[in-house]
Amino acid sequence: MTRAVWFLAGAGAGLYAVVRVRRAAEAFTPDGLADRLAGLSVGLRLLRDEVLAGAAEKENDLRERLGVALHETPQLPPSPDGGPATGTTREGDH
Repeated sequence: MTRAVWFLAGAGAGLYAVVRVRRAAEAFTPDGLADRLAGLSVGLRLLRDEVLAGAAEKENDLRERLGVALHETPQLPPSPDGGPATGTTREGDH
C-alpha cells in the first residue's frame, strides 16, 4: 500500500513539473511574450486611470474645502495698507 502511495505522489509531482515547464516554455515564445506585454499594458492603463481618478477626487475635495470654483483663480485679499495682496512682493522688495 505504501509503495502505491509513493508511486502516485511521484507521478503527481512529475506531472506538475511537466505542466510548469510547458507553461514556462510557452511564456518565452513570441505569442507568449506578446500576451504578457498586452497584459502589462492593460495593467498600466488601469493603474493610470485609478491614479487620475484619485487625483481628480482629491482636487475636488480640496476645492470644496477652500471654496474655489473649478476654473476660478484664487485671489488673495488686499493688504491693509492698500498695496499688493498679502504674500506677494513688489519689485525691489526682497
